[in-house]
Amino acid sequence: SCLQENLNKGLAIVGRAVASRTTLPITQNVLISTDRSMLKLSATNLEIAITTWIGAMVDEEGSVTVPARLLTEFVASLPPERVDIIMTPRPRSLELSCARSQAHINGTEADEFPPIPTVEEGLGAKIAAQTFRTAVNQVVFAAATEESRPVLTGVKLEMEGDRFTMAAADGFRLAVHHGQLVEPVAESVSIILPARTLTELNRLVGDQEEPVEMTMTPAKGQGLFRLKGIEMVSQLIQGTFPNYSQLIPQGYQTRTVLDLQELTRATKTAAIFARDGSGIIRFQVTPSSSDSENSNEVTHPGKVQISAKAEEVGD
Repeated sequence: SCLQENLNKGLAIVGRAVASRTTLPITQNVLISTDRSMLKLSATNLEIAITTWIGAMVDEEGSVTVPARLLTEFVASLPPERVDIIMTPRPRSLELSCARSQAHINGTEADEFPPIPTVEEGLGAKIAAQTFRTAVNQVVFAAATEESRPVLTGVKLEMEGDRFTMAAADGFRLAVHHGQLVEPVAESVSIILPARTLTELNRLVGDQEEPVEMTMTPAKGQGLFRLKGIEMVSQLIQGTFPNYSQLIPQGYQTRTVLDLQELTRATKTAAIFARDGSGIIRFQVTPSSSDSENSNEVTHPGKVQISAKAEEVGD
């Protein structure tokens, strides 16, 4: 027995790892098992696996796997009361009852479910929750979305001493974030994580205050992330990430300092036309100048003109 709101929340968490299109139908299921007087929910799409624990009263140990979407939608529609779950061994199925609602869901043996990988040994590190969120938000958008170069669909994570760096690039743009670890790592490490993994983790971190704990086994190609009551295991991407530090220019010919809010607003305005004109926005930078050659006074301040043009529509 457990509370509807806890079960609903737990199913929403693991639901992010349920496979949508798959050749292996069992990965569209959720694995329900008992674990030290708690209810354990697990799901995997073979790239990531998410496990969460929810408080429950366990009368008898057991495990079963049932269609995730069906169970999630049924539980979400229930009133916020106690849900009683009974597993019947033959045929394997679940009986759920809550207030005046009852359901019977056919399931399959738990051992048919793909094993959820465990990462016991490996390099450990901790990043403060909000530091982690900031880092992911500032790089993950720059990762490639099409699979032509798989390594670019990932985010490079490097850790050395008490510092970490995240970097993503898609061939057009590059985003790099440097941040601080909670404590120094035993040895430096460099791995490539799927951008999707970081996006999901970011969603799960939410406003938790405890640091995100990571355990990496680059040799086995897996990383484990521990959040409050949630564990997520992800495959790592194998390959060589481009040497991005070479791509960052050391000097410059033109440099402008702009107000962030104003720049964002102007770019968004131009983007309305850029949408219909191959997505290009043009920046024209005019430096400041003074009229008389001897005076140091700046009479014409520098300006940046931001424009976009769409052949058919206008500019």
